[in-house]
This record gives sequence, C-alpha cells and structure tokens, in this order.
Amino acid sequence: MAQAERNGQQRLRPAPLLFEPSEAVADPEHFFDLESMDDPRELLSRSTELALAFRAATDRAVEFQAIAAAQLADPRRFDRLTTADIAERAQWTEDYAKKMVEFGRTLLNGTTP
Repeated sequence: MAQAERNGQQRLRPAPLLFEPSEAVADPEHFFDLESMDDPRELLSRSTELALAFRAATDRAVEFQAIAAAQLADPRRFDRLTTADIAERAQWTEDYAKKMVEFGRTLLNGTTP
C-alpha cells in the first residue's frame, strides 16, 4: 500500500476503542458490547468500525516498533543494540528485525519506505 494512501487511512480515525470495565473484560463472551446488539445492521456497522480501528491501531503500533528498533540500533548510541538483540527482545527473527530497523530509519528521516 502506498504511503500516502496509508497515511490517509490513518487520519480517518475509525471508531474509538472504548474502555471496557474490568467486570466486562472478565466475561469471555463480552466484546465491546457487540454481543448485546440485536439489530444486524447496527452490529455490522459497529463491528466494522472496530475492525478498522484495530487495523489502524496495529499499523501505528508497528510504526512505533520500527522507530524504537531504529533508535536502539543507532550506531551513535553508546548502548546500541545489535539486530539480534532487538530480535530477541521483540520476539522477531533477526531478518525481520533488520527490516524493522530499516523501516524505522525511513520513518525517522521522513522518507517514504
């Protein structure tokens, strides 16, 4: 997906992920009150909003992972980590860690990956 298209999608701000009370979270059948919706149109609408919100949150979280990986691998840091160390901490393969470091550097430099 092109960077401009992805940035446009991130700015859409899909449905907010509302806080769920601890007693609701303890119920394995409870999920953002979707189970209580009787109208299938409303259920489809809200579940679609949530799916989009989770995708947007995932994309942002991955970008922050990449930025952190690039910062940790920065050769100017006295406490710099190797890609193997980063991979171990993030539970990634070393190849994936290398790609994430590269991606993070492009994000930090403001260039399109």
